[in-house]
Order: sequence, then C-alpha cells, then structure tokens
Amino acid sequence: MSFFAILCALLIEQVRPLATHNPVYGGVLAWTRWTSRNFDAGQSHHGWVAWGLAVFVPTLLTLGVHWLLVLTLGLPFAVLWSVAMLYVTLGFRQFSHHFTGIRDALEEGDEPLARSLLAHWQHVDAANLPRSEIIRHVIEHSVIAAHRHVFGVLAWFSVLAAFGLGPAGAVFYRMSEFVARYWAHKDGAIVQPSSVWVQQAARRAWVAADWLPARITALGFAVVGSFEDAIDSWRNDARRFPEPNDGVILAATSGAVNVRLGGGSLRPLASVDPLAGAQIADTGWSEPVLDTGSTGGREPDLGHLRSVVGLVWRSVVMWMVLLALLTLARLLG
Repeated sequence: MSFFAILCALLIEQVRPLATHNPVYGGVLAWTRWTSRNFDAGQSHHGWVAWGLAVFVPTLLTLGVHWLLVLTLGLPFAVLWSVAMLYVTLGFRQFSHHFTGIRDALEEGDEPLARSLLAHWQHVDAANLPRSEIIRHVIEHSVIAAHRHVFGVLAWFSVLAAFGLGPAGAVFYRMSEFVARYWAHKDGAIVQPSSVWVQQAARRAWVAADWLPARITALGFAVVGSFEDAIDSWRNDARRFPEPNDGVILAATSGAVNVRLGGGSLRPLASVDPLAGAQIADTGWSEPVLDTGSTGGREPDLGHLRSVVGLVWRSVVMWMVLLALLTLARLLG
C-alpha cells in the first residue's frame, strides 16, 4: 500500500498544497520548544533526552495510530492515515514557489528581484550576487530542499512501511531534520538559546538519519542524469561541501547536469531573528564557511534550472515506478 499512499499524497499536495501557516507546523513548533525549554538543562545527556522526546514521541504516536486503525477499522483506514501523514511531510509545493519566483524573475531579467527573493527564502545577504551565483545558490538550495521534502521522506517511509510501521519513518525523518534546524537557529535567540549539547545531539542524529537517504537520492540523480559524470563528481567533489550528506547530493547533481556547484557561502542577515515568523529556512542552518572550491562543470545559467527540474522529476518517476513494480510483485506473490 506504500505506493498508493505516496501517489495519493503527491497528487493531493499538487492540487492543494499545505499552507505556510498551518496547525500541524504550529503544533510541531510548540512541541519542539517545550522539549528544549523543559529538558535542555545544559548537560550532555540532557541533549539526547530532549532530542529523543522531540523526535520519538511524535514518531511513536504516529505508529500507534497506524496500528490502532489496522486492528480496529482495517487496512484501508490505515492507508488513509499514511496519506495524511505523507501530505504534511512530503511534497514539492512546500518549497517550489521560492524556486519558481526566482526563476521567473531571472527569465524576465529582474536580477534585483531575484536577489531579494533568494534573500527572503534563505535569510541571507544576497545583495551583491552576480547572475551566475544567484542561479548556483538557487540550484543548491532547491536540490537539498527536494531531498529533504521528497526523496528523504520517501526513503524512510518506504523502508519502515515495508516492516509494518506505517508512516512512522516519514515522521521520524522530518522531525529529525526540523529539530536539528530549529535548535541551530535557536542558538541565536535572545530568550532561552539552545545549549551546545542539544545542538550537538540533534546534529549528530540528523547526520546519521540522513546518511542513507542522501546516497539514495544521489544514486537516483546519477541514474536519470549523466551517470558516469555524476559518480565521478560524487567520488571527487563531495568533500568540497561543509555538510557531508548534502555534499554527496550536490556533487552528484553537478555531474548529472554538468553545472558548477560549490564555493563561498552566503552570510546570514544579522537583522533576522531566527525565531521570528512562522517558518524557518530549510537550508543554511549552519554557520558560514570558507570557500572550499567548486565542482567541475559549466557556469550556472538559466538552462541549468530547467535541467535540475527535469532531473528531480525523472527521479520521482523512477522511484515511483520502482515502488509500483515492488507493490505488483508483492500482490502477485
């Protein structure tokens, strides 16, 4: 039933995307704040306690509802529960409007607007970026967002659902990512900043949780793109990026579509309170890093934006076909 749950969630999300200000996000944000406020006592083991509660309580609650529905109302209602959980954790429309707005501005030649939209999306200073660097950053942020909102969720959901755990994998993955991102942002808050222990625990757990999904995403990009170039870039250029898992994805993307990625990071806006507003930027939640060099490939241009969109959608189709074949084999077997 995993294939049908994913397909329904993707279709619903395309027709009616989840609003930016929604009760689910508000509840997750309140829960994450409560765990850090009550269990972040400034010692190393408190970090893991806070992380465990923030991530595993929603995960186990999701699993409990799944099995309650299976045992009482039957599998069809459990599938509906999986669709609902995937709807709030999986989807392109949670970030694609940023990409579309910047791409449209660049196509119209309005580079100041493109810089403004990029700065608003990632809360960074993009005032002096040349056109090619705007495109590079848009590609990098969009690919990582696609991984975290789509491919990573697909990986965890599919694996755990195969063992009868329903949508627990999707919730675990998104909560792990959100908690690490939120507590890293909260380090700059004026009131109750996160301690180094909860940040380290959340970050280490996130790196571990994303290790396999990142490589699955990179492999998918290689298969539907230029395979040999993607694998070569993965092997030689992944270390150029500060985040190890993100580096694997970005290096594979660079080779798959022949585009130069990597280089200097953008500096966060000093005037932005990381806890202000309803949403927190999906990427860029680590400190600025030095320029560690770029991958090979052509200078980023508008054509690469179209190539990246095609790469992502071909990967989605490939994994959906694979899931469909596995589902069919299981039904026939």
